[in-house]
Amino acid sequence: MKESQSPVPIPHSRVGLGYDSHRFAPGGPLILGGIRIPVEFSLAGHSDGDAVAHAVTDAVLGAAALGDIGEMFPDTNPDLRGADSMEMLRAAVARVRAAGYAVVNADVVVVTETPRVGPYRDAMRASVAEALGVSMADVSIKGKSNERMGWVGRGEGLACLATVAVTRRVASA
Repeated sequence: MKESQSPVPIPHSRVGLGYDSHRFAPGGPLILGGIRIPVEFSLAGHSDGDAVAHAVTDAVLGAAALGDIGEMFPDTNPDLRGADSMEMLRAAVARVRAAGYAVVNADVVVVTETPRVGPYRDAMRASVAEALGVSMADVSIKGKSNERMGWVGRGEGLACLATVAVTRRVASA
């Protein structure tokens, strides 16, 4: 063994980026991060339309280079009509764990004019943390407006971005 090599395993960290957007549809409730928000609109989608769960799912899968939500849960699958997106997130986390990774943390931005994210932030953080198998302290959720610009600014829908870090231990070379 070379002097610069160590027999101690070194951590192997990766980061994934997820994005999702949905237009608003009549009738509530709106579901974000597994939390039902009592408004008169929802998100149009094949599943329950939970853009937070979808973006985090994409980020989790991307961090481990295991594809994306559309590959794992195609919107052409009739069995997924109205599906609980948090269950899809849990399944993606299980796949990532089976590949030898553990989720470290998640950072989420919800871009919307309405509803305000603040009143639901902690409930969403707790819900997403449970699905990821991490502490609530390891999940950040922020709400941002689009300053009334574009389709989000006109109130036609919302968008969500997420980053997720994962790690696995590998033996040093």
